[in-house]
Amino acid sequence: MRETIRHLTPIARRIIDSTRDLAPIILVIAFFQIIVLQQPFPNLWNVVVGLVCVVIGLALFIQGLETGLFPIGEVLAQGFARKGSVIALLSFAFCLGFGTTVAEPALIAVAGEAASVASEAGVIEDSDRARSDYAVRLRMVVAFSVGLAIVLGVFRILKGWPIHYLIIGGYVLVTVMTIFAPAEIVGVAYDSGGVTTSTITVPLVTALGVGLASSIRGRNPMVDGFGLIAFASLTPMICVLGYGMVV
Repeated sequence: MRETIRHLTPIARRIIDSTRDLAPIILVIAFFQIIVLQQPFPNLWNVVVGLVCVVIGLALFIQGLETGLFPIGEVLAQGFARKGSVIALLSFAFCLGFGTTVAEPALIAVAGEAASVASEAGVIEDSDRARSDYAVRLRMVVAFSVGLAIVLGVFRILKGWPIHYLIIGGYVLVTVMTIFAPAEIVGVAYDSGGVTTSTITVPLVTALGVGLASSIRGRNPMVDGFGLIAFASLTPMICVLGYGMVV
């Protein structure tokens, strides 16, 4: 079986691997729907078509990561490292974090939902303009915070700082800020940390860290190259909590 898969085209192998990866999820959903709830699937044909689209989309996405995003991220990081300009490298890191987060589909969806809930709760005016402005401001705050997070993570790689001290300090700060932040913003802040680590941000940021660590003498890509995503999850929580406390 493995020999057969090895001789297939890359896309075919990806489709088989994606089907295998999604199989546990499908089995769990089918078990609870059929055995526990004892109900048929509503719109079964639509569910099947959706699953096929998910499998094909996941296969194409992973193939695209390995073919384009990971290599370009590593090449850019290595190019900036050879250039020797810390300012240029940090500027690129900020722009990469900001740009990928602004375009993150999960963040766009969460910001829009948060704006709708805020208008219903009376926190902002119940109008399309107010909801749009709220969503855009929230996205900008999160994107700016991720840009700062990537800058901090790159600077950590350059200096060789231990990552656990920064992470522990960050979560202590989040805990303290949660006590003083408005209750309405706490949930949004915590969710903003999760939505920033999704389909667009993670591949490019990870490639940046690994490429940079592999280009600097004395740095281990396995030890020093990873960890940027942790900053990208942590910093938005801090900034959104601070945004809620100020605004």
